[in-house]
Amino acid sequence: MSAVRIDHLVTSGTFSLDGGTWEVDNNVWLVGDDHEVYVIDAAHDADAIIAAIGDRRLLGIICTHGHDDHIDAAPEVADRTGAPILLHPDDMVLWEMKHPDRKPDGALTDGEVVAVGGVELRVLHTPGHSVGAVCLYAPELGTLFSGDTLFQGGPGATGRSYSSFPTIIDSIRQRLLTLPPETVVRTGHGDSTTIGAEAPHLDEWIARGH
Repeated sequence: MSAVRIDHLVTSGTFSLDGGTWEVDNNVWLVGDDHEVYVIDAAHDADAIIAAIGDRRLLGIICTHGHDDHIDAAPEVADRTGAPILLHPDDMVLWEMKHPDRKPDGALTDGEVVAVGGVELRVLHTPGHSVGAVCLYAPELGTLFSGDTLFQGGPGATGRSYSSFPTIIDSIRQRLLTLPPETVVRTGHGDSTTIGAEAPHLDEWIARGH
């Protein structure tokens, strides 16, 4: 049996919401072994994602949330691999802004466990950046895939529609900072961090309001 590993791509494109559009670089994470794999956030570049999957069987495309920069390549990757797209249903309103004619294939639920190569990924519903935002916790890998909920230096942005700063703070405090401090946080954008590095700064984030 081959070991489960984490592969990382950075893809570039745009994020649009509330009438604005911004250039962004996104982290795309692949978790799997030599035979099967999950993609977390199929952002921008279907060709690059397909190349990273290689000849492995894609078990699913997990969307940490419904913002268009995290889901724009998902339908093409799904169509080319036959893999299902998985999204928390609370983010359907965001999904439909980008893909009105294509629905996700399955719903992510809090506490659900998906497995790849014998390693479990646990779905944590962490609303705040969006209503249906989720993180994926893989205890055997010592890793949290945090989407846009937690970054190096603070919580994800909450200044746009369908977001809430008090809600994201509650999600981070109750669902994420309770994880082991050595847990590596692999984010939706930018550099990775750890739970232990971020936990001491919660009060600072609350005081500054973002």
